[in-house]
Amino acid sequence: MVIGSEPSNSNSNSNSAPAGGWSVARGLVVKTLVLVGGALLLKRFTKSTTRWDHARLVSRSLSGEKFSKDQASRDPDHYFNFRMLTCPAAEMVDGSKVLYFEQAFWRTPQKPFRQRFYMVKPCPKELKCDVELSSYAIRDAEEYKNFCDRPRDQRPLPEEVIGDIAEHLTTIHLKRCDRGKRCLYEGSTPPGGFPNTWNGASYCTSELSILRNNEVHAWDRGYDYDGNQVWGPKEGPYEFKSAPASSTGDMFSPLNFSIQQSMEKRIEGSFVLQE
Repeated sequence: MVIGSEPSNSNSNSNSAPAGGWSVARGLVVKTLVLVGGALLLKRFTKSTTRWDHARLVSRSLSGEKFSKDQASRDPDHYFNFRMLTCPAAEMVDGSKVLYFEQAFWRTPQKPFRQRFYMVKPCPKELKCDVELSSYAIRDAEEYKNFCDRPRDQRPLPEEVIGDIAEHLTTIHLKRCDRGKRCLYEGSTPPGGFPNTWNGASYCTSELSILRNNEVHAWDRGYDYDGNQVWGPKEGPYEFKSAPASSTGDMFSPLNFSIQQSMEKRIEGSFVLQE
């Protein structure tokens, strides 16, 4: 009986061995697939941002309607509530984005006092920056007033936009901000700025910061041959924020309207109107 039982045990072990081996092999295959899949997924999410990704992000951050209302409320002696409006206008053959930009007093948006084309593209590889933002004059600026507010079928066509890009004005080189800073990108014009003759100036400089929530800080200044500032804010950059829909009514309150109107009268004839 005992002798007869030994073969039975032996057969049982020999039958279970292949099943156990297959189970182990299958477990190893599953683990391998999980590891490979996880690695591919991690690689996808940690893929480095390309140069064109930076340019697209800057273009999106600049676009839209923004106001300096909060800053004007905090410091009405030095800042005004301006409306800044920017939108896509064309795309160059090399992929550079052309944006239309205009700036106006908040209560007269149909009468912009500054109009520009912005060209946004990656920085040249030889420069230590991420995005190159250049501004250009518009060949017939009157034709572009309220460009972004119009239906698309009433705007100049992209090929017309490209043909109306006039003289180069400034170029700002933007870099990603260091971790821990409020900004996403920041930069300025090269040392020495760019030629500018407004109000006795010899050259002008520009500084730009792009923050989260599409907030934009812009600081444009003009200097004479001796380095004295002759136009532009002295206290710091203008701070433009996207206005929540609920706050639009506040800007048109009688109190805000009268304060802003008196402020505008004080700067008629200044560089912001005639630049």
